[in-house]
Amino acid sequence: MRDQKCLVVGGHGFIGQHLVKRLCALGADVVVLSPKSSESITGCDYRYFKADIEQMGSFESFNEISFNYVYNLAGYIDHSPFFKTGRDVINNHYIGLLNLLQCLDRSNLKSFVQIGSSDEYGGLDAPQVETMREAPISPYSVAKCHATQMIQMLAKTESFPGTVLRFFLVYGPCQNNKRFLPQLIQGCLEDNAFPTSKGNQQRDFCYVDDVIDAILLASNRSEAIGEVINIGSGSPITIKEMIQKVQYLVGSGTPLFGEFPDRKGENPSLYANIDKAKRILDWAPKISLEDGLKKTITFYRDVLRNNKEILL
Repeated sequence: MRDQKCLVVGGHGFIGQHLVKRLCALGADVVVLSPKSSESITGCDYRYFKADIEQMGSFESFNEISFNYVYNLAGYIDHSPFFKTGRDVINNHYIGLLNLLQCLDRSNLKSFVQIGSSDEYGGLDAPQVETMREAPISPYSVAKCHATQMIQMLAKTESFPGTVLRFFLVYGPCQNNKRFLPQLIQGCLEDNAFPTSKGNQQRDFCYVDDVIDAILLASNRSEAIGEVINIGSGSPITIKEMIQKVQYLVGSGTPLFGEFPDRKGENPSLYANIDKAKRILDWAPKISLEDGLKKTITFYRDVLRNNKEILL
């Protein structure tokens, strides 16, 4: 990746920051595109453009740069129904992708990695495998499905070097304080009693460093072009077990199970079949859940000690 021109769309987000750090460490020439200003990523030498990908005019500042690799991590997670703010969610994820594709100089493009979501599987039975037809249950998952099919169509019909990585639950340092695991860790570190659901849902947690490995492998494997590939641990754990594991590692906190209802329409069992990632990318997660949690807990302990807030 040394001296390769790389665009990270959403590079100031949780996963984006980790990707930018890795690319910079590899000697890549990195450009970050983000809709909001942010403090520079420590120890990284990169260029930053402020842009809202939902607006075509946002691309004027950088659209003459010819990138070798593009990583699209743009968009926010929002499960709002269509008749509330669902249209905005679709614009953010799908229309934003169309704008980005239309403005790219493709003359030197080697790989375009689009980040999908396990939500594209909707209520389908676990373990979810890429051969399943998508079953979206929200505007967010509809937008992700359309983005997936757009990349596949372009790869098939116009030789576009696109790959879709379908992430399950990614965790690690720098994740937004409002997300499940940071909130859980903070509640335990502060020795709070906090309400939760019954926690019977099965989920798939994958540490962020393993996810970055998968992104980089996908962008350098010609076999991955046109493919949709699950990225997860491949091992289910219930939310209750996860809460208890964090509680044990921290040594404090009191979860109040059953105080919150389950989210309406959510899949009770969502975890990945990762055989395709192993076969095409020669990838499998290396960091155990316990080791990943220890690293993440250490990070948030420091965040609390220094009264920081992570709002990526």
